Amino acid sequence: MGGFFAAALKNDCVFDLFFGTDYHSHLGTRRAGMTVLGENGFERAIHNIENSPFRSKFDRDMQEMRGNFGIGCISDYEPQPLIVRSHHGTFSLVTVGRINNADEIADDIAANGGTHFLEMSGGKVNQTELVAAIINQKTNLIEGIQYVWEKIEGSMTMLILTPLGIYCARDSLGRTPIAIGKKEEGYCASFESFAYLNLGYEHYKELAPGEIDIITPEGIKVLSNPNNPKKICSFLWVYFGYPSSGYEGVSVEYMRNRCGSLMAKRDNMSINDIDIVAGVPDSGTAHAVGYANESEIPFSRPFIKYTPTWPRSFMPTIQSKRDLIAKMKILPVHELIEGKKILLIDDSIVRGTQLRETAEFLYKSGAKEVHVRPACPPIMFGCKYINFSRSTSDMDLITRRIIRNEEGEDISSDILEEYTNPDSEKYKKMVDEIRKQLGFTSLRFNRLDDMVESIGIGKENLCTYCFDGNE
Repeated sequence: MGGFFAAALKNDCVFDLFFGTDYHSHLGTRRAGMTVLGENGFERAIHNIENSPFRSKFDRDMQEMRGNFGIGCISDYEPQPLIVRSHHGTFSLVTVGRINNADEIADDIAANGGTHFLEMSGGKVNQTELVAAIINQKTNLIEGIQYVWEKIEGSMTMLILTPLGIYCARDSLGRTPIAIGKKEEGYCASFESFAYLNLGYEHYKELAPGEIDIITPEGIKVLSNPNNPKKICSFLWVYFGYPSSGYEGVSVEYMRNRCGSLMAKRDNMSINDIDIVAGVPDSGTAHAVGYANESEIPFSRPFIKYTPTWPRSFMPTIQSKRDLIAKMKILPVHELIEGKKILLIDDSIVRGTQLRETAEFLYKSGAKEVHVRPACPPIMFGCKYINFSRSTSDMDLITRRIIRNEEGEDISSDILEEYTNPDSEKYKKMVDEIRKQLGFTSLRFNRLDDMVESIGIGKENLCTYCFDGNE
């Protein structure tokens, strides 16, 4: 995943750019960068943020950079923004998304004499560099951006900084957002709409899928406004979005409360069954509050996340180390665990490793029962659009491993569809096997129809590929 921020102001934009970008730190873990355009031309800084927060790494850059236009990003993987010199002139670029056919496109461009690419670790091409190369195949930036959407398999939202203004281009199906803020001094563009509110901006608009706008200090101009269908990622509400975020007019915190409430209505548990409702911090907390309010079972916090020296950015890329760090961040409150029947809500179950260890710890700390309620349906397919699960294969998912053990290696789409149906016997058997393997007293996933209802914008406007395989 990743996030970005841009500012186009009549005065210096660096203060807004610095803090607006920093407000996206929950979306990325590895690198961050800023590019500013002013009297000295393009100035850029990129730093590794794995072991320290954005603000500490970019404090000196903020003091030294000057300009009216700027873009910044938080990235999970590739270093960006990039500064590109081409027949379009010089521009700087940031991207959020995923290109599944990157090697094929890069080989095709290189074979036709277009350019060469600098490889990153592991032989991968920086996808932002690849996007720039695709753009440069066309005679103007608008055609180039649209050509990116035509060529790639995946999704791509981007900001392009030029001397004329900042081009803002939302993915052709709107899988990731761009929000525009406005104040007297100019405009900003942001992945997260809350990122500009404390900087004096008012919410102005959200770009539609496939829309391309350009912002300057004087205004915003729509350059392309196609009538594309919308498929925004539903997991933005369930997990990725910060509680104060909102997409398509729907608050993340409100959605999570409503999601928990609908789970409680269908679950029909009471104070006679459960002593406390708890959320795995942080993304499970609001779901748990909604569940507790609806069920009238007390909400409690048997876990506390230690944040002063364990920010989200401190997350190694090796999965075993990620699991260890995630475990070390969460501190127990034994008095709220011992002898309790606990209903625990997390945003999702991907591999299951962390929740299995959490359940084991709760039992060792004296919990009588541990009932688990993920806030989304079972994840059945690795994401092809924003890498939210960090899975390299569908077989990294606990659901698919269980299905393979039951059905064998060659599994038809019809069989998989049965496992996504919460009313089917195959689904129920899969969930019970997950429960046994992870050691829960009971396990019930949120239903897709309830999750969609809690978002409230219609399934036809949402990407639910990871749950049902529908694109």
